[in-house]
Amino acid sequence: MTQPLAIALTKGRILKSTLPLFEAVGLVPVGDAKETRKLRVDTNQPDTKLLLVRASDVPAYVEYGGADIGVTGKDVLLEHSGRGIYEPLDLCIGKCQLVVAGKKDAQIDAPGILRVATKYPEVTRRFFDRRGQQVEIIKLYGSMELAPLVGMADLIVDIMETGATLVANNLEVIGDPICDISSRLIVNKASMKMKHEKIHQLINDLSKVVSGNSL
Repeated sequence: MTQPLAIALTKGRILKSTLPLFEAVGLVPVGDAKETRKLRVDTNQPDTKLLLVRASDVPAYVEYGGADIGVTGKDVLLEHSGRGIYEPLDLCIGKCQLVVAGKKDAQIDAPGILRVATKYPEVTRRFFDRRGQQVEIIKLYGSMELAPLVGMADLIVDIMETGATLVANNLEVIGDPICDISSRLIVNKASMKMKHEKIHQLINDLSKVVSGNSL
């Protein structure tokens, strides 16, 4: 008997944008997935389940076979070093940018070793390595904007949607964005072979919805 198709999603703002895409291709959760305390949610398709996990855990669930498919931000994927996943589709939701920011007098080319606060240490390290700059990375999980204000860091690397939080804390973007971010559909490599027909159909249907074409 074929195992149900498992799709790893994350609660919060991205889930609210993701569910309409799946509903547009005929995949609807049973009950309110945005409010449920369940971590595994049935859908109107008996052979497809939704798994609700932390955004940062989605790549691991997909890579190690806990889920066949997942939806997570490109920022999470850039930080994840796994190789057991495909990234076949940009869902064009959750758009933002990964930026370097600091106080108005901060300089990204300042001499010496810069202290950079971020929850993206691997991406940050690679970015400054390409620039030939030495940095001391301080791993934080939130309230990044506070670090420069209390003198804990010279700069931060974080995602920015509108920039309102930076402005409210007297910070500004320094230089060009590191990269553009949006939510991506990812697929386990083994699942792509074993459940190819169903996964391929889902990718094609979602691609049509994202591009604005009718199914």
